[in-house]
Amino acid sequence: MDQDRILPLEGIRNFRDYGGYAAADGASVSRGVLWRSGHHHQATPADLAKVAALGLDAVIDLRGDSERSAFPCLRHPEFTTEVLFAPGETAGLAGAAAHEAAGEGVRTGGESRAAMVNLNRGMPWRPVLVASMRLYFAALAEGRKPILLHCVAGKDRTGLAAWLTHHALGVHPDDAMADYLLTNVATNLSERMALGAETVRARYGPRMDDEAVLALMSVAPEYISAGLDAIRERHGTYDGYLEEVLGVGPAQVAAIQADLLV
Repeated sequence: MDQDRILPLEGIRNFRDYGGYAAADGASVSRGVLWRSGHHHQATPADLAKVAALGLDAVIDLRGDSERSAFPCLRHPEFTTEVLFAPGETAGLAGAAAHEAAGEGVRTGGESRAAMVNLNRGMPWRPVLVASMRLYFAALAEGRKPILLHCVAGKDRTGLAAWLTHHALGVHPDDAMADYLLTNVATNLSERMALGAETVRARYGPRMDDEAVLALMSVAPEYISAGLDAIRERHGTYDGYLEEVLGVGPAQVAAIQADLLV
């Protein structure tokens, strides 16, 4: 079932359906209406045609302004979908994807994994990312679908927003984690590592070993768990974070569930 979530594309990485999971009270999350991916800067015309065929009602871009400027998404000639984002920077450093920002000062795999844990621990409170996630959840509560959620690689910022969506829909945490880890299957890690290594090493120096680069390019349970643990420490529950930080209270959760559960 995991493989059939992945939409095979040539120039867009990690494009997949994050619906279809079992939810509370015997319901399940609708398929074909919740999509997530990396950026579309290298999309081919065939890719753009496949994305257009999804009939997206909204695109939520969790990248920062400098990322959008450096890697503008390509669009189908008939693209009219509204793209939602908050202006400003959502990654740790201007011009760097979240995983690239974690590369500063690291040389080994252990250092890289520790940096990713630290990055994820602070991610839920980045002001511009919070503002963009608020736009995303407001769109879900308004019944906008199909919807596409993406950042640069579609794994860290997108992973957090997708995990919180699954929580709001009553998806079991094990399934939410499995969807998060599907990035390691949906992405050609060897290709991404080669491309990412060039970018990261150019920014932080050539001494970073392959294990360190791989840790930045992939996902691991301890990465997102660091952010989730921090949420519970600060807000008590995920529901508390959703309401207090993202403005997703019981009424919004009920609306999202009514629209997306079948």
